[in-house]
Amino acid sequence: MRWICSQIGAREHYAIPRVLHGSGKLERLYTDFWASAPWRLLGKITRNGGLSTRFHSDLAEAAVTAFNIQSLKGSRQRFANPYEGFLKVGEAFGQQVVKQLQSPNSKLPAPSSTILFGYDTGFLELAQWIKSGGGKAIVCQMDPARYEVDLVKAEEKRWPGWARRSVEVPEAYFRRREAEWATADIVMANSEWSKRALMKQGVSESKLVVVPLAYEPEKAIGGSRKANGGKNAPFTHNRPLRVLFLGQVILRKGIQYLIEAARLLEKEPIHFDVVGSIGISEMAIASAPANMTFHGPVSRDRTEEFYRSADLFVLPTLSDGFALTQLEAMAHELPVIATPNCGEVVSDGVDGLIVPASDANALAEAFQLFLQDPEKLQRMSEATGAKLEQFSLARLGDNLTALEQSLFCI
Repeated sequence: MRWICSQIGAREHYAIPRVLHGSGKLERLYTDFWASAPWRLLGKITRNGGLSTRFHSDLAEAAVTAFNIQSLKGSRQRFANPYEGFLKVGEAFGQQVVKQLQSPNSKLPAPSSTILFGYDTGFLELAQWIKSGGGKAIVCQMDPARYEVDLVKAEEKRWPGWARRSVEVPEAYFRRREAEWATADIVMANSEWSKRALMKQGVSESKLVVVPLAYEPEKAIGGSRKANGGKNAPFTHNRPLRVLFLGQVILRKGIQYLIEAARLLEKEPIHFDVVGSIGISEMAIASAPANMTFHGPVSRDRTEEFYRSADLFVLPTLSDGFALTQLEAMAHELPVIATPNCGEVVSDGVDGLIVPASDANALAEAFQLFLQDPEKLQRMSEATGAKLEQFSLARLGDNLTALEQSLFCI
Protein backbone atom coordinates (compact mmCIF):
# COMPACT_ATOMS: atom_id res chain seq x y z
CA MET A 1 0.00 0.00 0.00
CA ARG A 2 1.09 3.55 -0.77
CA TRP A 3 0.27 6.58 1.35
CA ILE A 4 -0.98 10.00 0.31
CA CYS A 5 -0.61 12.77 2.90
CA SER A 6 -2.69 15.91 2.82
CA GLN A 7 -2.22 18.84 5.16
CA ILE A 8 -2.83 22.56 5.40
CA GLY A 9 0.19 24.30 6.88
CA ALA A 10 3.38 22.83 8.32
CA ARG A 11 1.66 20.85 11.06
CA GLU A 12 4.07 18.96 13.30
CA HIS A 13 6.93 20.11 11.04
CA TYR A 14 5.65 17.65 8.39
CA ALA A 15 6.47 14.73 10.71
CA ILE A 16 4.03 12.21 9.17
CA PRO A 17 5.07 12.70 5.51
CA ARG A 18 8.73 12.83 6.55
CA VAL A 19 8.50 9.45 8.24
CA LEU A 20 6.58 7.91 5.34
CA HIS A 21 8.98 9.31 2.76
CA GLY A 22 11.94 7.98 4.73
CA SER A 23 10.43 4.49 4.68
CA GLY A 24 9.61 4.66 0.94
CA LYS A 25 5.84 4.60 1.50
CA LEU A 26 4.92 8.18 0.61
CA GLU A 27 3.33 8.49 -2.81
CA ARG A 28 2.66 12.23 -2.61
CA LEU A 29 2.19 15.11 -0.19
CA TYR A 30 -0.58 17.59 -0.93
CA THR A 31 -0.35 20.89 0.88
CA ASP A 32 -1.64 24.43 0.50
CA PHE A 33 1.79 26.08 0.20
CA TRP A 34 5.24 24.62 -0.37
CA ALA A 35 8.38 26.76 -0.40
CA SER A 36 10.39 25.37 -3.28
CA ALA A 37 13.79 26.97 -3.93
CA PRO A 38 12.47 30.11 -5.71
CA TRP A 39 9.95 30.75 -2.94
CA ARG A 40 12.61 30.31 -0.25
CA LEU A 41 14.85 32.77 -2.07
CA LEU A 42 11.97 35.24 -2.32
CA GLY A 43 11.35 34.82 1.39
CA LYS A 44 14.96 35.75 2.16
CA ILE A 45 14.88 38.76 -0.16
CA THR A 46 11.62 40.07 1.29
CA ARG A 47 12.51 38.93 4.82
CA ASN A 48 9.21 37.09 4.94
CA GLY A 49 10.02 34.12 7.17
CA GLY A 50 6.59 32.61 6.60
CA LEU A 51 7.45 31.77 2.99
CA SER A 52 10.76 30.06 3.66
CA THR A 53 9.58 27.94 6.61
CA ARG A 54 6.91 26.05 4.64
CA PHE A 55 9.45 23.42 3.62
CA HIS A 56 11.47 20.63 5.15
CA SER A 57 14.77 19.29 3.85
CA ASP A 58 13.71 15.72 4.64
CA LEU A 59 11.11 16.11 1.87
CA ALA A 60 13.36 17.82 -0.67
CA GLU A 61 13.20 14.75 -2.96
CA ALA A 62 9.58 13.85 -2.21
CA ALA A 63 6.67 14.29 -4.61
CA VAL A 64 4.84 17.40 -3.39
CA THR A 65 1.83 19.13 -4.91
CA ALA A 66 0.98 22.57 -3.54
CA PHE A 67 -1.43 25.35 -4.46
CA ASN A 68 0.79 28.34 -3.78
CA ILE A 69 -0.95 30.97 -5.89
CA GLN A 70 -4.43 29.99 -4.70
CA SER A 71 -3.14 29.92 -1.13
CA LEU A 72 -1.71 33.43 -1.38
CA LYS A 73 -4.94 34.73 -2.87
CA GLY A 74 -6.95 33.04 -0.13
CA SER A 75 -4.72 34.50 2.58
CA ARG A 76 -5.99 37.95 1.63
CA GLN A 77 -9.52 37.01 2.61
CA ARG A 78 -10.71 38.35 5.94
CA PHE A 79 -13.29 36.57 8.07
CA ALA A 80 -15.09 38.13 11.00
CA ASN A 81 -15.03 34.69 12.66
CA PRO A 82 -11.77 32.72 12.26
CA TYR A 83 -13.62 29.41 12.41
CA GLU A 84 -15.62 30.38 9.35
CA GLY A 85 -12.26 30.92 7.69
CA PHE A 86 -11.00 27.48 8.75
CA LEU A 87 -14.19 25.98 7.38
CA LYS A 88 -13.99 27.66 3.98
CA VAL A 89 -10.24 27.12 3.60
CA GLY A 90 -10.58 23.44 4.52
CA GLU A 91 -13.39 22.84 2.05
CA ALA A 92 -11.62 24.69 -0.77
CA PHE A 93 -8.41 22.77 -0.11
CA GLY A 94 -10.21 19.43 -0.11
CA GLN A 95 -11.82 20.24 -3.45
CA GLN A 96 -8.47 21.28 -4.94
CA VAL A 97 -6.84 18.01 -3.92
CA VAL A 98 -9.72 15.92 -5.34
CA LYS A 99 -9.41 17.78 -8.64
CA GLN A 100 -5.73 16.88 -8.73
CA LEU A 101 -6.42 13.26 -7.83
CA GLN A 102 -9.00 12.98 -10.60
CA SER A 103 -6.64 14.41 -13.20
CA PRO A 104 -5.49 11.86 -15.82
CA ASN A 105 -2.00 13.29 -15.36
CA SER A 106 -1.86 12.51 -11.65
CA LYS A 107 -0.04 9.18 -12.23
CA LEU A 108 -1.10 7.98 -8.81
CA PRO A 109 -1.94 4.38 -7.93
CA ALA A 110 -5.57 3.34 -7.88
CA PRO A 111 -7.51 4.46 -4.80
CA SER A 112 -7.98 0.81 -3.83
CA SER A 113 -4.24 0.54 -3.13
CA THR A 114 -3.99 3.87 -1.34
CA ILE A 115 -4.05 5.00 2.30
CA LEU A 116 -4.94 8.63 2.79
CA PHE A 117 -3.70 10.49 5.85
CA GLY A 118 -5.05 13.97 6.52
CA TYR A 119 -5.94 16.44 9.25
CA ASP A 120 -9.33 17.60 10.42
CA THR A 121 -11.18 20.33 8.51
CA GLY A 122 -9.29 19.77 5.22
CA PHE A 123 -9.98 16.04 5.00
CA LEU A 124 -13.59 15.37 4.02
CA GLU A 125 -13.72 15.69 0.21
CA LEU A 126 -10.60 13.70 -0.56
CA ALA A 127 -11.48 11.03 2.01
CA GLN A 128 -14.84 10.55 0.32
CA TRP A 129 -13.10 10.24 -3.06
CA ILE A 130 -10.50 7.74 -1.82
CA LYS A 131 -13.12 5.68 -0.01
CA SER A 132 -15.39 5.58 -3.08
CA GLY A 133 -12.56 3.87 -4.94
CA GLY A 134 -11.94 1.28 -2.22
CA GLY A 135 -9.07 3.02 -0.45
CA LYS A 136 -8.53 3.62 3.26
CA ALA A 137 -8.56 6.95 5.11
CA ILE A 138 -7.11 8.15 8.43
CA VAL A 139 -7.98 11.54 9.88
CA CYS A 140 -5.94 13.14 12.65
CA GLN A 141 -8.19 15.16 14.96
CA MET A 142 -5.81 17.70 16.41
CA ASP A 143 -7.93 18.89 19.33
CA PRO A 144 -10.93 17.76 21.42
CA ALA A 145 -13.33 19.69 19.15
CA ARG A 146 -16.72 20.70 20.59
CA TYR A 147 -15.82 19.39 24.06
CA GLU A 148 -12.91 21.83 24.26
CA VAL A 149 -14.96 24.77 22.98
CA ASP A 150 -17.65 24.13 25.60
CA LEU A 151 -14.98 23.99 28.28
CA VAL A 152 -13.56 27.36 27.20
CA LYS A 153 -17.03 28.93 27.12
CA ALA A 154 -17.53 27.81 30.72
CA GLU A 155 -14.23 29.50 31.65
CA GLU A 156 -15.35 32.73 29.97
CA LYS A 157 -18.38 32.76 32.29
CA ARG A 158 -16.22 31.95 35.28
CA TRP A 159 -13.74 34.73 34.43
CA PRO A 160 -15.89 37.52 32.92
CA GLY A 161 -13.96 40.18 31.05
CA TRP A 162 -10.77 38.13 30.88
CA ALA A 163 -10.96 36.82 27.30
CA ARG A 164 -9.96 39.36 24.69
CA ARG A 165 -12.50 37.80 22.35
CA SER A 166 -15.17 35.23 23.11
CA VAL A 167 -14.95 31.87 21.33
CA GLU A 168 -17.79 31.59 18.82
CA VAL A 169 -17.77 28.52 16.57
CA PRO A 170 -20.41 28.05 13.84
CA GLU A 171 -22.31 24.78 13.99
CA ALA A 172 -21.25 24.00 10.42
CA TYR A 173 -17.65 23.76 11.63
CA PHE A 174 -18.53 20.98 14.06
CA ARG A 175 -20.74 19.24 11.50
CA ARG A 176 -17.86 19.09 9.03
CA ARG A 177 -15.60 17.48 11.61
CA GLU A 178 -18.31 14.97 12.49
CA ALA A 179 -18.66 14.07 8.82
CA GLU A 180 -14.90 13.54 8.62
CA TRP A 181 -14.96 11.19 11.62
CA ALA A 182 -17.82 9.23 10.07
CA THR A 183 -16.00 8.91 6.72
CA ALA A 184 -12.60 7.90 8.11
CA ASP A 185 -11.63 4.30 8.80
CA ILE A 186 -9.48 5.48 11.70
CA VAL A 187 -9.71 8.65 13.78
CA MET A 188 -6.30 9.43 15.20
CA ALA A 189 -6.04 11.41 18.44
CA ASN A 190 -2.73 12.50 19.90
CA SER A 191 -3.62 11.92 23.56
CA GLU A 192 -5.92 9.94 25.78
CA TRP A 193 -7.46 13.27 26.80
CA SER A 194 -8.53 13.91 23.20
CA LYS A 195 -9.67 10.32 22.75
CA ARG A 196 -12.00 10.52 25.74
CA ALA A 197 -13.38 13.84 24.53
CA LEU A 198 -14.09 12.44 21.06
CA MET A 199 -15.83 9.42 22.53
CA LYS A 200 -18.13 11.80 24.41
CA GLN A 201 -18.97 13.30 21.02
CA GLY A 202 -20.03 9.97 19.56
CA VAL A 203 -16.85 8.63 17.95
CA SER A 204 -16.69 4.88 18.44
CA GLU A 205 -13.81 3.69 20.61
CA SER A 206 -13.15 0.94 18.06
CA LYS A 207 -12.38 3.63 15.46
CA LEU A 208 -10.11 5.73 17.72
CA VAL A 209 -6.35 5.29 17.94
CA VAL A 210 -3.94 7.36 20.06
CA VAL A 211 -0.68 8.26 18.33
CA PRO A 212 1.46 10.81 20.21
CA LEU A 213 3.26 13.57 18.37
CA ALA A 214 6.93 13.20 17.55
CA TYR A 215 9.65 15.67 18.40
CA GLU A 216 13.33 15.72 17.52
CA PRO A 217 15.40 18.89 17.93
CA GLU A 218 16.66 20.11 14.56
CA LYS A 219 20.02 21.00 16.10
CA ALA A 220 21.95 20.34 19.26
CA ILE A 221 20.58 22.38 22.14
CA GLY A 222 23.02 23.90 24.58
CA GLY A 223 22.53 23.50 28.30
CA SER A 224 20.26 25.91 30.14
CA ARG A 225 20.69 27.48 33.53
CA LYS A 226 19.21 24.81 35.77
CA ALA A 227 18.77 24.42 39.52
CA ASN A 228 20.64 27.59 40.38
CA GLY A 229 23.55 26.86 38.06
CA GLY A 230 23.66 23.22 39.11
CA LYS A 231 24.82 24.22 42.59
CA ASN A 232 21.58 23.17 44.28
CA ALA A 233 21.75 26.31 46.42
CA PRO A 234 18.56 27.89 47.75
CA PHE A 235 16.78 30.29 45.45
CA THR A 236 16.88 33.93 46.50
CA HIS A 237 15.23 37.16 45.38
CA ASN A 238 18.51 37.96 43.61
CA ARG A 239 18.42 34.56 41.91
CA PRO A 240 14.77 33.49 41.83
CA LEU A 241 13.36 30.27 40.45
CA ARG A 242 12.60 31.13 36.80
CA VAL A 243 9.38 29.58 35.52
CA LEU A 244 8.53 29.71 31.80
CA PHE A 245 5.03 29.69 30.31
CA LEU A 246 5.26 29.57 26.50
CA GLY A 247 2.24 29.44 24.22
CA GLN A 248 -0.97 31.28 23.54
CA VAL A 249 -1.85 33.42 26.55
CA ILE A 250 -5.52 32.44 26.66
CA LEU A 251 -8.02 30.98 29.09
CA ARG A 252 -7.80 27.53 27.50
CA LYS A 253 -4.11 27.39 28.42
CA GLY A 254 -4.91 28.11 32.07
CA ILE A 255 -3.18 31.47 32.34
CA GLN A 256 -5.85 32.64 34.81
CA TYR A 257 -4.85 29.94 37.29
CA LEU A 258 -1.15 30.64 36.80
CA ILE A 259 -1.77 34.30 37.64
CA GLU A 260 -3.59 33.21 40.81
CA ALA A 261 -0.73 30.86 41.75
CA ALA A 262 1.83 33.60 41.17
CA ARG A 263 -0.14 35.88 43.48
CA LEU A 264 -0.02 33.21 46.21
CA LEU A 265 3.78 33.16 45.86
CA GLU A 266 4.45 36.91 45.72
CA LYS A 267 6.77 36.81 48.75
CA GLU A 268 8.73 33.79 47.47
CA PRO A 269 11.93 33.92 45.34
CA ILE A 270 10.18 33.00 42.08
CA HIS A 271 9.55 34.79 38.78
CA PHE A 272 7.23 33.85 35.93
CA ASP A 273 8.03 34.68 32.30
CA VAL A 274 4.92 34.50 30.10
CA VAL A 275 5.83 34.29 26.41
CA GLY A 276 3.36 34.14 23.52
CA SER A 277 0.59 35.98 21.74
CA ILE A 278 -1.76 37.55 24.26
CA GLY A 279 -5.45 36.70 24.09
CA ILE A 280 -6.54 38.01 27.48
CA SER A 281 -7.72 41.53 28.30
CA GLU A 282 -5.68 44.43 29.64
CA MET A 283 -7.70 44.12 32.83
CA ALA A 284 -6.56 40.51 33.23
CA ILE A 285 -2.92 41.40 32.60
CA ALA A 286 -3.12 44.24 35.09
CA SER A 287 -4.32 41.79 37.74
CA ALA A 288 -1.05 39.84 37.57
CA PRO A 289 1.39 40.27 40.48
CA ALA A 290 4.83 41.86 40.18
CA ASN A 291 6.56 38.46 39.98
CA MET A 292 5.08 37.84 36.50
CA THR A 293 6.26 39.43 33.25
CA PHE A 294 4.31 39.29 29.97
CA HIS A 295 6.69 39.36 27.00
CA GLY A 296 4.20 38.87 24.15
CA PRO A 297 5.10 36.93 20.99
CA VAL A 298 8.83 36.61 20.30
CA SER A 299 11.06 35.32 17.50
CA ARG A 300 12.36 31.75 17.45
CA ASP A 301 15.79 32.95 18.54
CA ARG A 302 14.33 34.72 21.55
CA THR A 303 12.25 31.65 22.36
CA GLU A 304 15.50 29.72 22.65
CA GLU A 305 16.82 32.38 25.01
CA PHE A 306 13.81 32.00 27.29
CA TYR A 307 14.19 28.22 27.33
CA ARG A 308 17.87 28.52 28.20
CA SER A 309 17.32 31.02 31.02
CA ALA A 310 14.45 29.09 32.62
CA ASP A 311 14.64 26.52 35.41
CA LEU A 312 11.17 25.08 35.03
CA PHE A 313 8.38 24.94 32.42
CA VAL A 314 4.69 25.18 33.27
CA LEU A 315 1.69 24.09 31.18
CA PRO A 316 -1.46 24.70 33.26
CA THR A 317 -3.65 23.86 30.26
CA LEU A 318 -7.36 23.12 30.53
CA SER A 319 -7.32 21.34 27.16
CA ASP A 320 -4.71 20.53 24.53
CA GLY A 321 -4.68 17.89 21.85
CA PHE A 322 -1.07 17.19 22.83
CA ALA A 323 1.05 20.33 23.61
CA LEU A 324 4.38 19.82 21.87
CA THR A 325 5.97 22.51 24.06
CA GLN A 326 6.31 19.88 26.78
CA LEU A 327 8.87 18.06 24.65
CA GLU A 328 10.57 21.27 23.54
CA ALA A 329 11.02 22.16 27.19
CA MET A 330 12.45 18.74 28.05
CA ALA A 331 14.85 19.05 25.11
CA HIS A 332 16.22 22.04 27.03
CA GLU A 333 16.41 19.89 30.20
CA LEU A 334 13.50 21.69 31.81
CA PRO A 335 11.23 19.71 34.12
CA VAL A 336 7.57 20.31 33.27
CA ILE A 337 4.56 21.00 35.48
CA ALA A 338 1.50 19.99 33.45
CA THR A 339 -2.11 18.93 33.88
CA PRO A 340 -3.67 15.63 32.74
CA ASN A 341 -5.59 17.49 29.99
CA CYS A 342 -2.97 17.13 27.25
CA GLY A 343 -0.50 14.61 25.83
CA GLU A 344 0.97 12.08 28.27
CA VAL A 345 4.56 13.34 28.42
CA VAL A 346 5.39 14.03 32.07
CA SER A 347 6.18 11.14 34.39
CA ASP A 348 4.90 12.52 37.67
CA GLY A 349 7.72 12.87 40.18
CA VAL A 350 10.41 11.83 37.67
CA ASP A 351 10.80 14.58 35.07
CA GLY A 352 8.07 16.91 36.28
CA LEU A 353 4.80 17.05 38.13
CA ILE A 354 1.15 16.52 37.18
CA VAL A 355 -1.34 18.86 38.88
CA PRO A 356 -5.12 19.10 38.49
CA ALA A 357 -6.38 21.56 35.87
CA SER A 358 -8.10 24.75 37.10
CA ASP A 359 -6.38 24.58 40.49
CA ALA A 360 -4.22 27.57 41.45
CA ASN A 361 -3.48 26.14 44.90
CA ALA A 362 -2.12 22.92 43.43
CA LEU A 363 0.09 24.91 41.07
CA ALA A 364 1.44 27.02 43.91
CA GLU A 365 2.18 23.90 45.97
CA ALA A 366 4.07 22.36 43.04
CA PHE A 367 6.28 25.44 42.72
CA GLN A 368 6.87 25.36 46.48
CA LEU A 369 8.27 21.83 46.20
CA PHE A 370 11.05 23.11 43.96
CA LEU A 371 11.64 26.25 45.99
CA GLN A 372 12.13 24.12 49.08
CA ASP A 373 14.22 21.43 47.37
CA PRO A 374 16.47 22.65 44.51
CA GLU A 375 18.06 19.21 44.38
CA LYS A 376 14.70 17.78 43.30
CA LEU A 377 14.70 20.22 40.40
CA GLN A 378 18.21 19.13 39.44
CA ARG A 379 17.30 15.43 39.53
CA MET A 380 14.23 15.98 37.39
CA SER A 381 16.24 18.09 34.95
CA GLU A 382 18.70 15.23 34.51
CA ALA A 383 15.83 12.82 33.84
CA THR A 384 14.33 14.78 30.93
CA GLY A 385 16.68 13.46 28.25
CA ALA A 386 15.41 9.91 28.47
CA LYS A 387 11.84 11.05 27.80
CA LEU A 388 12.59 12.36 24.30
CA GLU A 389 13.43 8.87 23.06
CA GLN A 390 9.78 7.88 23.57
CA PHE A 391 8.63 10.55 21.09
CA SER A 392 11.15 10.11 18.29
CA LEU A 393 10.40 9.95 14.56
CA ALA A 394 11.40 6.29 14.68
CA ARG A 395 8.70 5.63 17.28
CA LEU A 396 6.20 7.50 15.10
CA GLY A 397 7.20 5.24 12.19
CA ASP A 398 6.44 2.17 14.29
CA ASN A 399 3.02 3.61 15.15
CA LEU A 400 2.22 4.27 11.49
CA THR A 401 3.20 0.71 10.57
CA ALA A 402 0.86 -0.58 13.26
CA LEU A 403 -1.90 1.67 11.90
CA GLU A 404 -1.42 0.30 8.39
CA GLN A 405 -1.67 -3.25 9.65
CA SER A 406 -4.78 -2.47 11.68
CA LEU A 407 -6.55 -1.01 8.65
CA PHE A 408 -6.85 -4.45 7.13
CA CYS A 409 -8.25 -5.96 10.30
CA ILE A 410 -11.19 -3.53 10.36
